Formats: sequence, C-alpha cells, structure tokens
Amino acid sequence: MADIVDPTVPLVKNVLLLDSEGKRIAVKYYGNDWPTVNAQATYEKSVFAKTNRTIARSEAEITMFDEVVVVYKFIGDLMFFVTGSQDENELILYQVLQGFYEAVSLLLRNAVEKKTVLENLDLVLLVMDETVDGGVILETDPATIAGRVAMRGPDDQMSISEQTLSKAFASAKEQIARSLLK
Repeated sequence: MADIVDPTVPLVKNVLLLDSEGKRIAVKYYGNDWPTVNAQATYEKSVFAKTNRTIARSEAEITMFDEVVVVYKFIGDLMFFVTGSQDENELILYQVLQGFYEAVSLLLRNAVEKKTVLENLDLVLLVMDETVDGGVILETDPATIAGRVAMRGPDDQMSISEQTLSKAFASAKEQIARSLLK
C-alpha cells in the first residue's frame, strides 16, 4: 500500500471473516496499521465487541471505529468485515463487502456457514485475493470473482454445479476404465 500515492484510489485496510464468537476464520491485512498478529487479534476482538450486538443480518451496517470505517454483515454464524480509512467512501467499501460475500456464496452454493467455509477455506482465501490485492480493490462483481476463483475464462459459460457434475462423470469414467483393465 505504501507504493500507492494517488489519493483518489480507494484502499482497503483489511478484510475479515470471523465466526459468531469473534474468532478468526480468514483475514487479510493490508498496510502497517496492525503490524503484529497480537495487534490484529486485539483489533478483531475490539471490532467484534463493537458490532456483535447490532442487527446487520439482512443489510450491511457501517460504523466508525478507532479512526477507521468498518462495513460489516452477519450471515448465519459468520461475520464479514471490510475496513477502510476514515476518509474512504463507505459505498465503495460496501461494494467490496457485497462482492466478497456474494462470491463466497456462489462458490459454496449458498451454504455460507462456518463448517462449509472451513471445508473450502482455499476458495474463501482466493476470493479475498481476487477482490483486494495489497489494499487496492481489484473487483467487486461477485460472478467475475467466483469465475476467476473457479478458474473459468470469460467465454466459459459452464456453471460451478455443471463443473462439479462433469468432474464426477470424469472420475466415474476413469474408475470404470481402471476396473475393466484389471
């Protein structure tokens, strides 16, 4: 983030995914605001304590906290957070949060819960990487983010469920071929 000099470029300070107890599931920090793991853990506990009693279930909420803007949304037993500087546009941070959540939801087939997220943690981390890189917002469109994570090209119209089905058929075909060769 130190290489960015243009003040018009929107920046994200962190993207957090915490469970309903405020424990870390997946996080990415950009910059030096929280340089150590202890500082990050303290920040996460503080943000959780500040926001866990609000009703951010259906729509995202925005709050100022420790001179940063925090946009957050709770889904089931998960809490999604995106943080920016106090001068950052809340609507842009909201778009990042929505893109992150909806891409995760697409990839997990709407089963956005702690157990499923932990089983597919690699996909969640890739969604974070495809959404924000070094604090710079790369993409906010959930379909584009999910497509990149699923490694589909722009012309590949195969849905994620079709990809899974085709993988299952390929695996079954391979197992049948092996059993016939024995």
